[in-house]
Amino acid sequence: MRPFSVRRRRSKLAKNKDPQRRCIQSGQTYPKEQLVRFVIGPDSAVVPDIAERLPGRGLWLCARRDMIEKACASGAFSKAARAKVDMPEDLINQVEDLLRRKCLEIIGLARRSGQMIGGFEKVKAHLSAGMKDRRAGLLIAARDGSEESRRKISALAPGVPLIKLFSGKELGAAVGRERLVHAVIEPGGFADRLISETDRLSGLAG
Repeated sequence: MRPFSVRRRRSKLAKNKDPQRRCIQSGQTYPKEQLVRFVIGPDSAVVPDIAERLPGRGLWLCARRDMIEKACASGAFSKAARAKVDMPEDLINQVEDLLRRKCLEIIGLARRSGQMIGGFEKVKAHLSAGMKDRRAGLLIAARDGSEESRRKISALAPGVPLIKLFSGKELGAAVGRERLVHAVIEPGGFADRLISETDRLSGLAG
């Protein structure tokens, strides 16, 4: 079971259009957004390709810690690559770190583009004034923040996904502050991307 869950709001039509890839460990086919791409580097090392831009044939695995552990133990990478490969001992940690960085990068981009509001009072005011206009696509709460304040914010935005995968310090660094505990991202591309990426990250979080 994943330690965190984000409810997706996708139509059946959108799901049917998602690109599909086969997991090299399970043999099952999944939407690409539920998997992580790997490539084999020039030195034969397995390299995670979170951005999906590295050259070479892609080897895809479900974005789950247990699945990557099984693939490392079973030789699935060598079988899929049809060659002997070098398995980094910290491969899972590499993947988790890269996904975490990507999520925080999206948060920073949302802030700079004016689509993210941060701070308890500002978030509270935004939600109180704007829920009729659907101005909340995603709520963010620091995992080390107050449970009571988290409940208060969530109550103002029923049905809006909430993520709490990052510390206040991590969130603050993403937006140029010392610390950030509460934020809301408006509906749109940034919220959708962050929902997708945090869903992958939650499957890797230890």
